[in-house]
Amino acid sequence: MSSGKILVAQGGGPTAVINQSLAGVVLEARRHQGVQRVYGARHGVRGIVDEDLVDLTRETSHNIEMVANTPASALGSTRDKPDLAYCQEIFKVLRAHAIEHFFYIGGNDSADTVRIVSEEATKAAYPLHAIHIPKTIDNDLVGNDHTPGFPSAARFVAQAFAGANLDNAALPGVYVGVVMGRHAGFLTAASALGKKFPDDGPHLIYVPERVFEVERFLADVKRTHERYGRCVIAVSEGIHDASGAPIITRLAKDIEKDAHGNVQLSGTGALADLLCEEIKQKLGIKRVRGDTFGYLQRSFVGCVSDVDAREAREVGEKAVQYAMWGGPDGATSGSVAIRRTGFYSADYELQALSDVAGKTRVMEDEFIAASGTDVTDAFRMYLRPLLGSRMPDAFRLRPNPVPKVLRR
Repeated sequence: MSSGKILVAQGGGPTAVINQSLAGVVLEARRHQGVQRVYGARHGVRGIVDEDLVDLTRETSHNIEMVANTPASALGSTRDKPDLAYCQEIFKVLRAHAIEHFFYIGGNDSADTVRIVSEEATKAAYPLHAIHIPKTIDNDLVGNDHTPGFPSAARFVAQAFAGANLDNAALPGVYVGVVMGRHAGFLTAASALGKKFPDDGPHLIYVPERVFEVERFLADVKRTHERYGRCVIAVSEGIHDASGAPIITRLAKDIEKDAHGNVQLSGTGALADLLCEEIKQKLGIKRVRGDTFGYLQRSFVGCVSDVDAREAREVGEKAVQYAMWGGPDGATSGSVAIRRTGFYSADYELQALSDVAGKTRVMEDEFIAASGTDVTDAFRMYLRPLLGSRMPDAFRLRPNPVPKVLRR
């Protein structure tokens, strides 16, 4: 007989809609007669190991709805990347509390965690239904058309570059905006959706799917600046040279690393500063400015795609339904995936954890222009319906010049 206990946790970087998935799990689970308790782990898998759990069964539906509309991870998150021993500790806690349904909202590392925990339960003949719920602004989960969190972050990036372009047109110069994306350039590519007129920026877009050459970069900037009298540039934090080494390691003297040994990319603001310095020194352009979007793009309040919010809720709901009733093949463990149907609508499937765990999707070639510094119309068609409704627009004064009298 089932214990009727459910546990949900959130891992990795927060997003603007991750709490919609949390609400989807909690509210859908409470509709099922066999569910006795819905627990939440504070700060992801670290909270499970520490037995830092909260009873979400006692939350009001109204407050859950309010939290659902609030960005960032309401339960808290973690950057822990569990190995086998760590996952075995997770399983011990699940078993001790008689939890038979485990939902983890996160990216590919989170999927891998769910996979290992599920395998440990199978070895122990413990009836655990383990479901990974997709989330990442990087949009790099294999098997998904797109991932919850990405559309809202993309909406922010598109709007931010539209604003940066207006600023740059008013006071011409070179502007460099560094966007998150260590291996996948989807979010940086979203900057193209802020363009309206042919001469709008970003004029140059650099993603990690293409090799970055500093000398070619400088030539691109020089040519663009000469053509327009200005240049707006979108750059992925993960741009690298032909050897795969991050460009920041080539330009910077001192390199910071995070807790997992990864080179610190956009978090320090160093890449934008270094690229700006290269432009100033090598091209002699005086007005050069750089920004690092950093955490701003992840959980920006008031910049949520309604499409993203709806789908984030639905992947949480579908996760519970798959765990309770099974997928088409009867599986009650796996990873929920978003699939596109029609011009734009979404459907959901349960894919095997091994198909997504620890793997990384990158931008398809058809989305990147042959120049390597722009996106294609195929990408624009892919992204536009995800950004949601009521995207802000920008306009220009029509040129009606007054004939010169003193100077002809």
